[in-house]
Amino acid sequence: MERQKMVGFVMATVFFGTVFFQFVHAKETEDNITEQWTPELHMQYKTIYSTAMSPDGRRIAYVVRGPVMEGEKSEYLSHVWLVSSDGSSNFQYTQGEKSCSNPLFSPDGNYLAFTSSRSGENQVWIMRVLGGEAEQVTGAEAGVASYKWSPDSRWIVYTMRDPETKAEKNKKKEKRDVILADQEFKYNHLYVIPIAKDKDGKRTSRRLTRGDFHITSFNWSSDGKTIVFAHQPDPRINTGFSESDLSTVPKDSGAVVLLVQQPGVDDDPVYSPDGKWIAFTSQGGKREPIGLRDLYIVPALGGSPKKLAETPDRNARIIGWSNDGKWIYVSESVRTSQHVLAVPIDGKIFYTVTSGYGMFESVAFDKKTQKMAFVYENDDTPADVRVSPVSRFKMTQLTHLHKNVPMPAMGRTEVIRWISKDGMEIEGLITYPVNYIKGRSYPLIVEIHGGPAGVFGHNFTGGPDIYMTQYFAQNGYALLRPNPRGSTGYGKDFRYANFKDWGFGDFEDIVAGVDKVIDMGVGNPDSLCVMGWSYGGYMTSFVVTQTDRFNAASMGAGLPNLISMITTTDIPDYLVAHMGGEFWEDYATYEKHSAIYRIENVKTPTQVIHGANDLRVPFTQGQEFYVALKRRGVPTEMVVYPRTPHVPLEPKFLMDVSKRVMAWFEKQLRGREISFEVEEREGKEEEENK
Repeated sequence: MERQKMVGFVMATVFFGTVFFQFVHAKETEDNITEQWTPELHMQYKTIYSTAMSPDGRRIAYVVRGPVMEGEKSEYLSHVWLVSSDGSSNFQYTQGEKSCSNPLFSPDGNYLAFTSSRSGENQVWIMRVLGGEAEQVTGAEAGVASYKWSPDSRWIVYTMRDPETKAEKNKKKEKRDVILADQEFKYNHLYVIPIAKDKDGKRTSRRLTRGDFHITSFNWSSDGKTIVFAHQPDPRINTGFSESDLSTVPKDSGAVVLLVQQPGVDDDPVYSPDGKWIAFTSQGGKREPIGLRDLYIVPALGGSPKKLAETPDRNARIIGWSNDGKWIYVSESVRTSQHVLAVPIDGKIFYTVTSGYGMFESVAFDKKTQKMAFVYENDDTPADVRVSPVSRFKMTQLTHLHKNVPMPAMGRTEVIRWISKDGMEIEGLITYPVNYIKGRSYPLIVEIHGGPAGVFGHNFTGGPDIYMTQYFAQNGYALLRPNPRGSTGYGKDFRYANFKDWGFGDFEDIVAGVDKVIDMGVGNPDSLCVMGWSYGGYMTSFVVTQTDRFNAASMGAGLPNLISMITTTDIPDYLVAHMGGEFWEDYATYEKHSAIYRIENVKTPTQVIHGANDLRVPFTQGQEFYVALKRRGVPTEMVVYPRTPHVPLEPKFLMDVSKRVMAWFEKQLRGREISFEVEEREGKEEEENK
């Protein structure tokens, strides 16, 4: 589509003048975060996760994670909190400068275990539920990956990655530690350790598994005699998309017995309360790297797996069994919400446990599965721990962790739907500008999610994220977050609908959504921006090769060249699954869906953002697009975050992304420069004053 002619530009300039005045006025009060949304305010809303409920249902443990950004620090600190199920008490359970996470109550209810690296490597610690000194249980040389209590509370089973051998340590010291790609893997294996100490006051762990396989998940039998586990041939993340089997091992020996072996991924095994069945998720004996997790059960002593009722998205994550063994509880995206479902083992249809809209996540049950604790949030409500009866859902809020965090007026968020070019219905979320005035059109940002099997749901829009939603809304932008074909939450067929179609059907879905928002009178057709991370970055690169209707674009960790991407990424099978084969078998398909081969069409000023240590979408992907844009004379800049993998892990960098994108959009839309040097100088002055 051609750009609007000069008359449209003049009309837009009048509008921009009005919005620019509003923007400057807002900037005058930027230091007062009680009056407006800033990235700094977004970061004050903490992440809550990893809930655990005591067997009697009286207490809930959970983890609170927040940023530490004073001086030279840019990291996150997590600690375990404990809240009573009646809300009468709520306090921080662990303390210190080292993070603590992964809380689990012992089945007898006496202890709360957690993991922490306070002594060096990540280890399991236990503490009396009513308080006291924490005691280190494990001494895993390479650190504990994950762990579980035995049903009798007398043992801990955990996984540890194979430690370095003495020879490997010597090679490293002598600078002879040559890396052989895809060789000499370090595998996760199972170990058990008693809670009780021996006569010498020590605990001795015992290794249960050995061999060239990597354990990803595990679970105790109800009698505590056997452990079932999922394992893949090697620890590479790419392998996890394609192959995983199930086996069992006795607690007192290493006699591994293969339970389920078939093509594709079988994962997440959980014993039934009576020990007769094992529930697991499966691709059904066929490799489905695009994504499929149906629910199955298999006799614990071996036999043929039985498929249970399909869930709406066919992408279930097992939470656990009901106490009577008749139901299996799973978590799954259902359109723009995250819900808890109960699937009967007799093959009949599931029912939805939770009700309403929002994100019901990190779910835990009491021993009798009469109560459930979970973390809940929605567009306008920050995350907190809530509780509900299982049989008749009615949630009660237990924590108010953000009651002292300012919450200025928010841009309202709602679900909208539209019809794409080929007649497919598409859904998305629109967030209006703060202080939106009906009948006035605003600059529109289109944010595209990653995946492609990601989804925009009802997460709190004032929380920290790569793109800070309310920060953009505060500064006069409307935001459209579409869920185009390929997204999760809408069923397998929808998730597979962009097979061999990246950049085309999904592109039509997105631009049809833009037209919808313009037709609503909300989006200004002369003031359009687009941004996205990962697959969202891919789509951003493809959008600017397909149309010049956008005034500015920001590609975050994008992949514009699928041929060079597939030979450098750590998940090539995922890309091959979407493209239908290897690139040397079908160059035409890979070139057709690669923005770099359409670079001559780009006119839109495009910012490129990338992490220097990204292995998922290698740094060279961003570099290719940036260099090509620059050589073509298209306005561009490249922002590189050092030490950063696929997403920013340091909070200062996470907070920086939205500022960089905002500065780029303001420059292209309004010719307004936002200086970062002032912020950096002010930061240095603050340190000097300290």
